Amino acid sequence: MAVAVTMDETTRRALERLAASAKAQVREVVRARIVLAAADGLANAEIARELFVTVNTVRKWRGRFAAHGTGGLQDARRSGRPKVYDGKVRVAIVAAATSTPPAPAATWTHRAIAEQVAGTVLAAVSPSQVGRILADLDLKPHKVRGWLTRRDTPEFWQRAEHICDLYRTPPQDAVLLSIDEKTAIAARSRKHPGRPARPGRPARQEFEYVRHGTASLMAALDVRTGEVLTEVIARNNAVTFTAFLDRIDALIPEGTDIHMVLDNGSSHTAKHTKAWFAAHPRWTAHFTPPHASWLNQVELVFSALSRSVLRHGDFTSRDDLIDKLDSYIINRNENAKPFRWTYDAAPLKEAAT
Repeated sequence: MAVAVTMDETTRRALERLAASAKAQVREVVRARIVLAAADGLANAEIARELFVTVNTVRKWRGRFAAHGTGGLQDARRSGRPKVYDGKVRVAIVAAATSTPPAPAATWTHRAIAEQVAGTVLAAVSPSQVGRILADLDLKPHKVRGWLTRRDTPEFWQRAEHICDLYRTPPQDAVLLSIDEKTAIAARSRKHPGRPARPGRPARQEFEYVRHGTASLMAALDVRTGEVLTEVIARNNAVTFTAFLDRIDALIPEGTDIHMVLDNGSSHTAKHTKAWFAAHPRWTAHFTPPHASWLNQVELVFSALSRSVLRHGDFTSRDDLIDKLDSYIINRNENAKPFRWTYDAAPLKEAAT
């Protein structure tokens, strides 16, 4: 006599989702359908015919569900082959992978870890086995992620908060600018033409290229409007920076205060620049905290420029590079939008008009 199968509504809905899933494993779908059919009162032979399985298969999963619920539909643990390496070997592998490799090496390899273990616990282990053990533990000693250690001082957060407040509530009857430089932009042309994208295949670009020099760009973003003023510069120093400020100063009507957000670059904090600020009292500089130049909104313009023009661009000369940079900024200004500033750590978006 077949084992009776009953279930509550929550379990039935879960099994129905599994039975209808296109992404679940086939065996899981079949087991769910067997149990659902059994709960509907079908006999084992009838379920077997409908699902093209044997009666023994139906009897097995019907009984497993009746005894253990949905947990009984999982594969039982198998003993498998006995472990070749004991716990000491695994611990030695982990200890090596999480320590500094012997000099002069700076990064562990599977072979180096195997040699280290052989000398530590006197057990021979292959590099491939080291790789399997590390993969099982999600240890990747060949990968290194960089980060910046900075002091968590109140000044950092106060300055960051000040910049954010400045973006959210710009000073009334004043211009708010975000200014920075993008230096050493390479003008490179590929030695051979690329190939356009095809269905199932991305565009292809020649690896080898010819250098035609570099160009550096200074930019000022109007935070309120999203418009950008740029200038190609020969040198990135305080004299060049203040000359750019002179150009902006001549464009903005007298009597209008000017606030600008800057990072802590040497040209922004030099004595020459400080003297220029002192001689131009309508200008007020707001500096981002050290190592937080990402708070400077003009960096978002540079990021968009890199993605749109530079990353896969092909430039026959330095002049060609400059022409394309200018064209991008001109086109951008025709449909300029300000960035929408948020506190929720989401990527910045341009505000809808």
